[in-house]
Amino acid sequence: MDIQTNYLKLADGNQMPQEGFGLYKVDGQKVMNQSIKAAYEAGYRLFDTAQLYGNEQEVGTAFKELGIPRDQIFVTTKVAEANQGYDQAIQSVKESLKKLQMDHVDLLLIHWPIERAFFETWRAFEDMKKAGLTRSIGVSNYQMIHLQYLVTKAHEMPVVDQIELHPLLTQKPLLKFNHNHQIITQAWSPLGRGAVLGKEVLKQIGAVHHKSTAQVILRWHLQNGVAFIPKSVHTARIQQNADIYDFTLSPAEMAQIDQLNNYQRTGREPELTYEYDHQY
Repeated sequence: MDIQTNYLKLADGNQMPQEGFGLYKVDGQKVMNQSIKAAYEAGYRLFDTAQLYGNEQEVGTAFKELGIPRDQIFVTTKVAEANQGYDQAIQSVKESLKKLQMDHVDLLLIHWPIERAFFETWRAFEDMKKAGLTRSIGVSNYQMIHLQYLVTKAHEMPVVDQIELHPLLTQKPLLKFNHNHQIITQAWSPLGRGAVLGKEVLKQIGAVHHKSTAQVILRWHLQNGVAFIPKSVHTARIQQNADIYDFTLSPAEMAQIDQLNNYQRTGREPELTYEYDHQY
């Protein structure tokens, strides 16, 4: 198994690479082209963007200019809070597809839960899937309570829940809930935006396996069955993040990493975003 062949099966029957490439804060066509080229050559096949990132046009242009075949990649984008609501969501996704220069994405996510358009947006997602604008639909930053609320009216449930997840925020109850409901958990900020990289226990585990602390964390995600999307614009780091398939963490090492949890978020609190209808 390696990054290019390692896929997870989604509840709707589609498949998704377990490890992908995050495009948050990758800006400028030259940098975008270089980053996507390095990632594709290193074996990444999932590329994750969002309306909020403001780089969908650059992402689409990079695939075209690099000559990367559409059927060789799995593309995710996300609908921003301002574009939620039934009509707004559909119109915004059509705009995203124009920018991406594609007729569909592989995975469409609601970026954050908001109270204003909670059910209407999901209804739009179900209809966009039927219309072929996306192959799979999911959510991002949904906590257990949001998923429990969604199921009261949804005709089909999300196949992916992309959340902040790293050793300082292990989210074990949500991880278990998602697993029990056939929802794949995907980690954004899988390295905790660097906040966890200096932990001594990770350095010690890395030394045993001759791996970096980042590689140890990504392997921890891998063995937990979590999908994850590390990001970097540095070729060496992009390659290193993909080089995690030739070692295994022991149960004791996995438990040591779990014990780093201190409920520390680097991003927003989803429930407050839900209440305020935007990222406060």
